[in-house]
Amino acid sequence: MHIVLVLALAVLYPATHILNGWLFDFAIISDNISLIYLTAFLRLFNLLVLGPAFGTIATILGGLLLMPQFNDPLGVALLNIACSSTGPLIALLCFRIYMKRQPEITSLRDLGGLTLLYCVSNSVIHHVTWVLIEKSEAFELTTVFWMFLGDLNGALLGAYLMKAILDFLEKKGINFSGPSQPKR
Repeated sequence: MHIVLVLALAVLYPATHILNGWLFDFAIISDNISLIYLTAFLRLFNLLVLGPAFGTIATILGGLLLMPQFNDPLGVALLNIACSSTGPLIALLCFRIYMKRQPEITSLRDLGGLTLLYCVSNSVIHHVTWVLIEKSEAFELTTVFWMFLGDLNGALLGAYLMKAILDFLEKKGINFSGPSQPKR
């Protein structure tokens, strides 16, 4: 079952990116930065639904499927995929260390905190990598901020939509809440 979900989410990844470009064309700042980036949420969703290992595999496969959309050299494209896969992992790890538990997917507080961690780590990792490979001449805080803001907008929009869908399904009798509670 994991294989089917990994492949489905891998295919959904470039589809979400392309749909995002179409829906939010007005918000695109550059080839790699948009003020609303729904794919940012999908990266977190992959981890929350499939776990760190399978979620990361889904993101990597989705990134590989998305490579033809960009004109980046192979090395740069692979580094972007690595950065896109690492950001959510760092956020999840930081959440687990700080909160001493797994994030609860039905908690807006958990989703919001995890989203903030992810957006910071993703934008910083990408920009540091771009400076190191000389794709960007300097570490510019304004571009880091714009990427952070786009990831935040997209991830929060996705998180709120997911929460609304889960609440609707729970009212229909399907329970997604787990037993995870903060340690006291």
